[in-house]
Amino acid sequence: MVLTKAGSILGPIATVLGYVMDILFRFTSSFGVFNVGLCIILFTIVMKTLMIPLTIKQQKTTKLMSVMNPEIQAIQKKYKGKSDQESMQRQNVEIQAVYEKYGTSMTGGCLPLLIQMPILLALYRVIYNIPAYVPSVRVYFDNVVTPLMGQADYAQKLQEITNIATACGGKLDKFDFTNANRLVDMLYKFSTSQWGELQALFPAISDVIGQNAAVERMNTFLGLNMAEAPGWVPSFAWIIPVLAAVSQWFSTKLMSGNQPSTSADAENPMAQSMKTMTTTMPLFSAFICITMPAGLGIYWIATSVVTIIQQLIVNAYMDKVNIDDMIAKNLEKVNKKRAKQGLPPAKVTQNATASLKAIKAEEEKEKAAEEVKKEKIAKQIEESSKYYNTNAKPGSLASKAAMVQKYNEAHDKRK
Repeated sequence: MVLTKAGSILGPIATVLGYVMDILFRFTSSFGVFNVGLCIILFTIVMKTLMIPLTIKQQKTTKLMSVMNPEIQAIQKKYKGKSDQESMQRQNVEIQAVYEKYGTSMTGGCLPLLIQMPILLALYRVIYNIPAYVPSVRVYFDNVVTPLMGQADYAQKLQEITNIATACGGKLDKFDFTNANRLVDMLYKFSTSQWGELQALFPAISDVIGQNAAVERMNTFLGLNMAEAPGWVPSFAWIIPVLAAVSQWFSTKLMSGNQPSTSADAENPMAQSMKTMTTTMPLFSAFICITMPAGLGIYWIATSVVTIIQQLIVNAYMDKVNIDDMIAKNLEKVNKKRAKQGLPPAKVTQNATASLKAIKAEEEKEKAAEEVKKEKIAKQIEESSKYYNTNAKPGSLASKAAMVQKYNEAHDKRK
């Protein structure tokens, strides 16, 4: 872990989110509660609340896709096995027409994800490097680092400091003890006993270290150090990956269970992908929370729990959303853009709900016809076999086969 702020696009986003975390830390501190773990939970609630508009937009797109998918799959089935350029172009044109009919686009469902991804990545940077982004937490470390580096015997005691630090899993072979950020990074992982060892090593500033060592208690939640990873050795810390996996399973199940299903889902890559995610995401969550600092695990669990609550609320809202009204609003927005471009307005060629019902009815009709066909074939085979066996000419191959069959039946009865 290195206390340098994320670069490129994530840098400014992480800085802003760090200030949000700082405000929350100051808020809880005003009530006498100095705890990073609690701030991470509050931070998650705030961020998920701010993302509700994006969540609703994504859910609307998903609901719309559940209506569109049968039509898209019907087009894909129509051109199945045709790989020539003309057929592929026709397929794309027909699929595009479906999107236009419903007032959306092929990239409509990607936009919310594209907006959320930088925010989520920046969130991880903030939680991974709390002191680098939260000034109210960093000040406690600076109160120790500044006088510590100013001690006359600081350079002579670097090996002892290294021994203390390596006890918390630090790899300090090439550690730069002249870099204040690196030193804060090391202290961020210290336990209560390690802070005590540091006090004993520098008795001249023992009081200063003791006064600010409370930062270790700030960084402890439910007895777990937010900067330490649970690791692969079974311990109480494993409660984090277990809770992360369970909460992620409920969250994914809730999201996938809210989507309407059709008989075509067996051939629908999106539906199959959701089923796969229900299994893989909890396992991935457990792996991440075992290998990453506990603070990230707390964030992961809080995110899943808040997502479950949020999803229940969004699901209740989406149940009241009429799909045809949603399409009409989509078309209204599309037509405003088309009007600015001097294009004629787009129109829905048929009622969306009726279209879905018609496709389902057609599927049921095809299924029923297939069953009738199977029954008819089976009856024909039965009648043909009966006629063949009872009307066979003496001495013919058929009569001999019938005799063998009767012999076998009689032999089986004696057994």
